[in-house]
Amino acid sequence: MRRLLQFAAFAVVLSVCRMSPAATPRSDAQVSFDVLKGLAGTWTGTVTTDPPNPEIDGPIQVTVRAASRGSVLVHEIAPGGMPEPTMMFVDGDRLTLVHYCEAGNRPRLAARKSADPKRVEFDFVDLSGPAEPAFLHHLLLTMVDADHHTEDWTFRLPGEKQLHARFDLKRAGGSGPRRATGDGGHD
Repeated sequence: MRRLLQFAAFAVVLSVCRMSPAATPRSDAQVSFDVLKGLAGTWTGTVTTDPPNPEIDGPIQVTVRAASRGSVLVHEIAPGGMPEPTMMFVDGDRLTLVHYCEAGNRPRLAARKSADPKRVEFDFVDLSGPAEPAFLHHLLLTMVDADHHTEDWTFRLPGEKQLHARFDLKRAGGSGPRRATGDGGHD
């Protein structure tokens, strides 16, 4: 009888483990989000714009951190010394970002499905606030390795013109995780 009770207890534990969310496959959005969690830390590098813009071109510092128990990533740049956050999070079955721009608008973008886990590409969905002087229309993050990544920001300007800003970033010494591809273990 005692063995029967032990077996029943084991069967209950096993069935509970099978029902846990960790046992379910991760969505494409969650896989990409986990990759981006590997960017947590401080990054320094340069910005190059096309067409060239001397007010933007030059050195830059980017910080990325997980917040709200790992459910959101806060990506911050500080043009002119004022922090400008971009929030990235999984919303249902898609990876979403909202960029809080110094221009006073908040574009929302959604990630595309990617065959390359080291590339996360976001496309424009909609905009809150004014469209002028500019708003973020596209963002591509490419993980070169655990200590190097690039960010390609495309802004829409009046008259359907665009400004492309490329950030070439290296991890600041001793800053954050060292994993660029993520396996879901970061919070």
